[in-house]
Amino acid sequence: MSEILFTVLAGLVGLERLAELVVSKRNAAWSFARGGVEFGRGHFPFMVVLHTGLLAGAVAEVWIRRPEFVPALGWTMLALVVASQALRWWCIATLGRQWNTRVIVVPGFSLVHEGPYRLLRHPNYVAVVVEGFALPLVHSAWITAVVFTAVNAGLLAVRLSVENRALAELAPR
Repeated sequence: MSEILFTVLAGLVGLERLAELVVSKRNAAWSFARGGVEFGRGHFPFMVVLHTGLLAGAVAEVWIRRPEFVPALGWTMLALVVASQALRWWCIATLGRQWNTRVIVVPGFSLVHEGPYRLLRHPNYVAVVVEGFALPLVHSAWITAVVFTAVNAGLLAVRLSVENRALAELAPR
């Protein structure tokens, strides 16, 4: 029964990701219409595969390995998953049309220093990191949590470099 509930949770996160893609596509069109420039296009397909792999890998691990649901770990990780979703949508709401899953910068638009961006330069990536280890650990899928976290660390190094360079080049402080 817990495997089914976990699968439903992963499915809900997957639906949330689809909602993000809808928002992102709309925002990308808006940005490009205003002269937006995309950076780091090459790493984006890998990011899509990795994040899809997080969901598929966690569900597969739970159904294949059948780890026990450990309440103290599971409920704590579920709270972190919910918190990471809240942080992600706070970022989306704060950036408005400038938010995107891709690195698209409209030249001349200022950096945002409101909402979670008052506290952190890249709060959305905090949400990604937390979700990446917490979601699999809701049902003790530690292999997926470790593999995703390690691979995502390398991807984030590339992504942050690209994004920081794009913002420095095109967005006034």
